[in-house]
Amino acid sequence: MSMHLFNLDGKVAVVTGASRGLGRGFAKALAEAGALTICMARSVPDLEVTAAQIREAGGKAEVWQVDVASPSEIQTAFDHIVERYGRLDILVNNAGTEIPKEVFDVTEQDFDTIMGTNLRGLYFAAQAAARHMVRQGSGKIINLGSLASQIGLAGATVYSASKGGVLQFTRALAVELARKNVQVNAIGPGYFRTDMTEPFFQDPEHREWIENRIPMGRIGTPEDLAGTVVFLASPASDYVTGQIIYVDGGWLAS
Repeated sequence: MSMHLFNLDGKVAVVTGASRGLGRGFAKALAEAGALTICMARSVPDLEVTAAQIREAGGKAEVWQVDVASPSEIQTAFDHIVERYGRLDILVNNAGTEIPKEVFDVTEQDFDTIMGTNLRGLYFAAQAAARHMVRQGSGKIINLGSLASQIGLAGATVYSASKGGVLQFTRALAVELARKNVQVNAIGPGYFRTDMTEPFFQDPEHREWIENRIPMGRIGTPEDLAGTVVFLASPASDYVTGQIIYVDGGWLAS
């Protein structure tokens, strides 16, 4: 198979939550494949670090400060991106958050914070991107699911509900946009060590539980997701839509 299928030269990509963790890894992978990558999040200093790493490696990156919990900010940002660069080809809907609590301790604010980013923000970012992709006749939307899109996780009831919603939204949007030549898929990472998951790894008992459940015997790294995001962003996946690809070291298979 020709490697040109994975080439993203000339494409414009947006990665939300690109200031750190998996989002930074996604942004770097898309830029390495040739895309102009718009790094989007609330923290400009952290976004600048991501962009600097991309540029140092020879890629192209820009920084846009946006709070994905605000639909109006999202729509305005995407409109300006298309006005400036002439197109929008790829959205990696990565921004997410978690507040680990048992169900009886969850407050309304906890619920709204998690859902506001993981599902509501993701939904309206996809909507804003899709408006432009439909007009140009092509596009790739890649949502971030989780193991919790498939299984329940104790102490993460709201997070699990949000990620289950991401999977169903991905499927429904894929069907709705299929005839518009916009593919919508999701990535379901297993346990990766990021700022959000670090508390799990600081707890020896929890860390042991995680590591013992991974058949491959190691925690994932952002580099383990690079191939999947480039595949879903590239022409190689033009006939793939409504799917979630789990990148979990074999967790769900065991």
